[in-house]
Amino acid sequence: MSPQKEKAHVAVVGAGLTGGLLACYLGRRGYRVDVYERRPDPRVTGAERGRSINLALSERGIDALRRIGLADEVLADALPMRGRMVHPLGGAPNFQPYSISGDRAINSIGRGALNNALLDAAAATPGVTIHFDHPLTELDPEAGTLGFADGSQAKADIILGADGAGSATRGLLLAYAGDAFDEEVSFLDYGYKELTIPARDGGFALDPGALHIWPRGTSMMIALPNPDGSFTGTLFWPNGGTGSFASLGSPAAVERHFRKNYPDLLELIPDLPGDFRHNPVGLLGTVRCGPWQMLGKVALIGDAAHAIVPFYGQGANAAFEDVVELDRCLEATGDDWPAALPLYEQNRRENSEAIAEMALANFVEMRDKVADPLFKLGKRVEHTLERLLPGVYVSRYELVSFSTTPYATVRRRVRRQHQALAAVAAAAGVAAAALIAKAVRR
Repeated sequence: MSPQKEKAHVAVVGAGLTGGLLACYLGRRGYRVDVYERRPDPRVTGAERGRSINLALSERGIDALRRIGLADEVLADALPMRGRMVHPLGGAPNFQPYSISGDRAINSIGRGALNNALLDAAAATPGVTIHFDHPLTELDPEAGTLGFADGSQAKADIILGADGAGSATRGLLLAYAGDAFDEEVSFLDYGYKELTIPARDGGFALDPGALHIWPRGTSMMIALPNPDGSFTGTLFWPNGGTGSFASLGSPAAVERHFRKNYPDLLELIPDLPGDFRHNPVGLLGTVRCGPWQMLGKVALIGDAAHAIVPFYGQGANAAFEDVVELDRCLEATGDDWPAALPLYEQNRRENSEAIAEMALANFVEMRDKVADPLFKLGKRVEHTLERLLPGVYVSRYELVSFSTTPYATVRRRVRRQHQALAAVAAAAGVAAAALIAKAVRR
């Protein structure tokens, strides 16, 4: 009987959401895992101010957590949001449920709280060690060596970059591979800034069962509830021009803009000038690159491989699916990393492209359409079709947020549904025209 092959030593770069979850999965597979994070331990220092963007955790992310027994713990601190509460300018708020039953929900959770839960779980997993204050500065994919800002070095059999949209790992792979590695970062002409809507009289100032949206055509604000009764509000505004972050340079200008465009928020955000002045403007963009893996021993995962804009609430959910897929590939190949890594990329690339496309489209929907009467009518028709044709007609939102159907399959299915509806509508129009012509001839 041959001796059992020793498991590879894995280095994970990044201890954010993806890196924390990945460490849990790999540790459970019996790997020795060292996680290297550029920041100090956020469980000690707290989250970076103004850059959290509350997460909308949905079925894909919950499924990944469920597989390692963390779903119940995480969801205990989450708030279910069963639809959008749209705040039109000059009109009463209106609620638009996400599902035909009205009981399915996406879950609001703070990025910091989820990150801390994953770090605790990773640190408690045998074989996992987390090293904070270790910004990656050097990478030799062939030798498997990593160098850090403090001059220290490390070596591993497998190196996985889970260090986010601004991935240092990706940048070092680009420097190493040259023309053999492609990178494209497409920024929107929009940024984001966070504001806080505090609790009011010991409770929520807005309905905590909804994701609140203030659509204003070329811009918008959203707000997600927190367990302490507050809401995290996020402005998505143009970076330049009238009504942009750049054009509002004084507290008086900010107040005038809100009085004109978000009058109901003025009394809900008592520290509006302070939040607006102190919280930074974040970038919004899509990252595409390839290949995601090299030499069968170095790979990118999550936002490091395919960052998307946040308008479908799927960034973390998609990254968590990456982790699940990599775990599947390791299982399918018997932990053969040179076989598993290309298979992981093959299985995830089309899906990452699909959700990137859908996220950009959903920005236009949230910003421009949700307050439009025709859009609301279309949503009612869509829900009616779902009731009349259960399992046959399913909305894009339902498939993306409340199932684990691959994103690329969702995109194809929705296109087929729309084509079928267009054909039915055209046939109905022809039939109606024939009936009218027949009646006229009589």
